[in-house]
Amino acid sequence: MGFDYALVHVKYTIPPAILLTLLYRPLFTRLDVYKVVFLITIAVVSTIPWDSYLIRTRIWSYPAHVIIGPTLFDIPLEEVFFFVIQTYTTSLLYLICSRPTFQPVFLRSERSATHPLGPINPTWQYYKLFGQLALALLLKSGLGMVNSGGPSTYMGLILVWAVPFLLLLWSLAYQFLLGLPFSNTLIPIFIPTLYLWIVDTLALKRGTWVINHGTKYGLQLWDGLEIEEAVFFLATNTLIIFGQVAFDNALSVICAFPCLFPEKSVLPSPALLVRALLKPASEYDEGRIIGLQEAVHRLRAKSRSFYLASSAFQGRIRTDLLLLYSFCRVADDLVDTASSEQEAFLWISRLREFLKLAYSSEKTSDSLDECIRKNFPLPTQSALIQLPTSKLSRQPLEELLDGFDMDLSFSMATTSPPIRSNSDLELYARRVAGTVAQMCLELIFFNHHSDLPAHEQKRVLQAGHRMGVALQYVNIARDISVDAKIGRVYIPATWMDEADMTYESVLNEPHGRKIETLRSRLLDTAFEVYNGARDAIEDLPIETRGPIRVAVESYMEIGRVLRQDGYVVKAGRATVPKWRRIMVAWRTLGATRK
Repeated sequence: MGFDYALVHVKYTIPPAILLTLLYRPLFTRLDVYKVVFLITIAVVSTIPWDSYLIRTRIWSYPAHVIIGPTLFDIPLEEVFFFVIQTYTTSLLYLICSRPTFQPVFLRSERSATHPLGPINPTWQYYKLFGQLALALLLKSGLGMVNSGGPSTYMGLILVWAVPFLLLLWSLAYQFLLGLPFSNTLIPIFIPTLYLWIVDTLALKRGTWVINHGTKYGLQLWDGLEIEEAVFFLATNTLIIFGQVAFDNALSVICAFPCLFPEKSVLPSPALLVRALLKPASEYDEGRIIGLQEAVHRLRAKSRSFYLASSAFQGRIRTDLLLLYSFCRVADDLVDTASSEQEAFLWISRLREFLKLAYSSEKTSDSLDECIRKNFPLPTQSALIQLPTSKLSRQPLEELLDGFDMDLSFSMATTSPPIRSNSDLELYARRVAGTVAQMCLELIFFNHHSDLPAHEQKRVLQAGHRMGVALQYVNIARDISVDAKIGRVYIPATWMDEADMTYESVLNEPHGRKIETLRSRLLDTAFEVYNGARDAIEDLPIETRGPIRVAVESYMEIGRVLRQDGYVVKAGRATVPKWRRIMVAWRTLGATRK
């Protein structure tokens, strides 16, 4: 009896697991726990028979003086724990690396030559077949090594055990394995592998575990690290990441195509995951994929902060929020970039016609598509087609367009500002921001189960609407100078009168002590509304409370920065350093989970 193997865990495997857990803890969700436990279960169940065979056939062994003693199928409990801790740690690193990525955009439709619309992406099938062939040859090589026996035995057994799983996972998830950024896949494979190579080197030199002579090649990657051990840890970490990617591939199919998988579940069953993985790519809705890709591209280009903040959400709610925000961005751009006032009003009119048809009981998908393709430019069409109108009420969308009308009223203002009083400012903020916040909460209640009765959900929606108003006040306070350059002043005229300023003076001189006084008043109002609405977040479904708080606090942090002397201005706007935004998000999520 001894503690050498247990000390390997105490010194080398448990500390990084704790560190990664603390780092990722604010983001940990039930879905993440489900994924990790699912993979750990598969790893332990699939490894025990193989490892037990290697021990019983004396390919490797554990001296009695280095292990505590209890075994499972001849495997020391320390070794069984190794299966668990390695899978856990590598999975956590994968979750950290992949969290910012919106993975459904990496799905690809693959039509065959006999498809009514013709073939698409034929090279993907070649990639699949090439990978299958390479892995099949590797498996054949492994079988040959095992049959030959002697020095090739251990290497052959590694390949015979690992390659069939790799072949299965490749066949199911090759699209994601090829398409995902390397930061999602290669980094969480190679960092744990390199670390475990070092740990294994130390353990082999100390004799914590022993590879018996006659079953290994005797080659070393470096002094003390047998080539078989190097391949083993590379193979096991690759298996873990392949498993995580396959899981996420299934989740992406479920999230991207609700028409194919109407089941609403935060934790999809293994049967549902398998169904999603086995769904032929030829049945994927190509238009849906394009819509998601364009939404992500649009938000990365024009609202990167929102895109990154959306990564705090998971599943269908993240998909719906991205599509909603994409529509809002497109609608706003159509109006703001119009060449004339008449064209801007024309776009608003067309958007109203679109909403009227979209919410009509007599509409068909064909009639809606025809309306969109006839009246809107091609780059904007997918945002309208993919807007999740079935999950949203019409009223906030209509009010959003009313807010665009108010923006256009500035072009008609000469000496009389459109926003004269507190009530005008509140009305504008409710229309352009309160509506968006309300729609976000509508999507949350649609996608997540809530025990709140209808009247309580209505109360939370109203609080969300007010929170949107608070965020818009912060936005106005930040953009006083930027708005003045385009001839707009959103500060109420009554406030300017009290500050001994006029509409024209703010347009001509949007900075100085008096402006800072007005900015402070806007911020005071914003924080007053924020303080009155933020407690309602606790009544949201638990999976969404943290992400909503991140979205809110990230924006309110701009207001806190504006209250400080010497804030940094970039492109006419106060900015929050990236490190500070990250710390706000991490702190907010951590506080939510206490």
